[in-house]
Amino acid sequence: MTRNAKRILEIIDTSCEHLSAEQVFQRLKECNQGVVLATVYNNLTTLYKQGLVRKISVEGCPDRYDNMRQHDHLVCRNCGKLRDIQLEDLTEKLQERTGIPILSYDLKIHYLCADCSAVQLPGHNNSGKDPIL
Repeated sequence: MTRNAKRILEIIDTSCEHLSAEQVFQRLKECNQGVVLATVYNNLTTLYKQGLVRKISVEGCPDRYDNMRQHDHLVCRNCGKLRDIQLEDLTEKLQERTGIPILSYDLKIHYLCADCSAVQLPGHNNSGKDPIL
């Protein structure tokens, strides 16, 4: 693994955010002024293919990258805001149900965040706060 790939992996693994390639690039530039954005994209692609980072795609937003620790995501259907949520690991159940080995899965639960739920919708959380899960 190259020096840049190791540093990119470290940036993603230690971040509390779901970073875009551009955000990873900005953080990498802090310690390596000579790095170019193409290097970040190439390394993110390699790290993703090797199963070392997650790529999270949300319609209308740039892809974001996350660590591989088991967790799922809440995704605001309106603004694309991502939040981590800890749920039961479903790997065994999915393997039993499908009859195939599951390498990984990415559960995304769509909701409206507090900022986007200004309009009262029947059956939705309209408390003005994001749910604490």
